[in-house]
Amino acid sequence: MKKKSIAIFAAALAVGLLILWLLQMLLMPKYMTDVREGALIAEYYEEAGNHDVVFIGDCEVYENFSPITLWEEYGITSYIRGSAQQLIWQSYYLMEETFQYETPEVMVFNVLSMKYDTPKSTGSSSQREAYNRMTLDGMRWSGSKVHSILDSMTQEEKEKEGMWLYLFPLLRYHDRWSELTAEDFQYWLKKDTVSHNGYLMQVGVKPVEAEHMERPLVDYEFAANCYEYLDRMVELCQKHGTQLVLIKAPSLSPVWWDQWDEQMAAYAEEHDLLYINFLDYQEEIGIDWNTDTYDTGLHLNVYGAEKLSSYFGKILVEECGIADCRSDPELSNIWAEKVAAYDAQKEELEAACAAAE
Repeated sequence: MKKKSIAIFAAALAVGLLILWLLQMLLMPKYMTDVREGALIAEYYEEAGNHDVVFIGDCEVYENFSPITLWEEYGITSYIRGSAQQLIWQSYYLMEETFQYETPEVMVFNVLSMKYDTPKSTGSSSQREAYNRMTLDGMRWSGSKVHSILDSMTQEEKEKEGMWLYLFPLLRYHDRWSELTAEDFQYWLKKDTVSHNGYLMQVGVKPVEAEHMERPLVDYEFAANCYEYLDRMVELCQKHGTQLVLIKAPSLSPVWWDQWDEQMAAYAEEHDLLYINFLDYQEEIGIDWNTDTYDTGLHLNVYGAEKLSSYFGKILVEECGIADCRSDPELSNIWAEKVAAYDAQKEELEAACAAAE
């Protein structure tokens, strides 16, 4: 009788936990049609492994570089581990986690997040729970995720028992009942893939109409906290025999000050790293701000991303020694499917834009 009672209790507990998990999956944001960048981090795990190059960073990587172009023109396999407003400590832990799944020849880190100091600045535009969630909720549980949560929580999140809310997202999203839409039910247990190896495609065109102006800063020195995480990236890549390449994507806003560029160039020289500020090579890349941006120069559209990727691919081959993998029949078959999906979405989005005009 005692064994039967234990079995009944265990079965009831399992059913209860399953119900709670199903509720949690229903209530969590899906990021399928709106704010699609929120789905990017989770998509990596289906593709993890066997990449020559992995990009780490914010929107300046997931909207400005096309892995499909790198494959088609150079036979480079790559993936972008990008997320909205990804801060440098989050980038470090994503990089650390990536090495649990693969060891790429090159890690590419976009340095824009060096401008953001510390997660303790609650309420600032650079530090919001919504942005944290788009990076952290999609990570699989590991020591890297735990440390990233601890280093990322704002003071407001800590006061609301933030770690528990990350451990059990149902506690955070339980009040979304009134906001549920058909999309929540459609993607309750299985989501579509929104990216192409981490690249989020945009085909719209909204040209630059005026220079992006920002008020000069009082202090241009990057914070010690940011240098600490950058140092850790250098050490991590050295440990795994991976080349770390620092880049600044060619986005016109936020402004990338000359003083910041000088600091990054000096850091790269001191640590024997390749640093490329693509803003200095816009003409060589062929970027046309009348046709290659969808938001007046903040990010590139697919036409600009393909140009930038074509330019960067040559650097990866000539300066980083990445080999052409297109002669590998297995990889060629896999990437042929990726190219077909990319071309199909590009055609579909272009048709939709043309119909809307």
